[in-house]
Amino acid sequence: MMKTMMLKRAGVLLWGGLVVTVWACTPRIEVAAPEKPITINLNVKIDHEIRLKVDKELDNVLSNDSGLF
Repeated sequence: MMKTMMLKRAGVLLWGGLVVTVWACTPRIEVAAPEKPITINLNVKIDHEIRLKVDKELDNVLSNDSGLF
């Protein structure tokens, strides 16, 4: 009877130690909202139209009718 009582206590202590060890090793994750709002600056310069104009002017200069070549 005494031996089974000691085995039960040892089992409880073992499981208790295991639970405490696992609980102590789990990382704590904290999620907090930022104090300032997130801003995204989009400074984009679009020059697509200018390139098309230059390409058309080059086509006119380099055409067969221009007499350049």
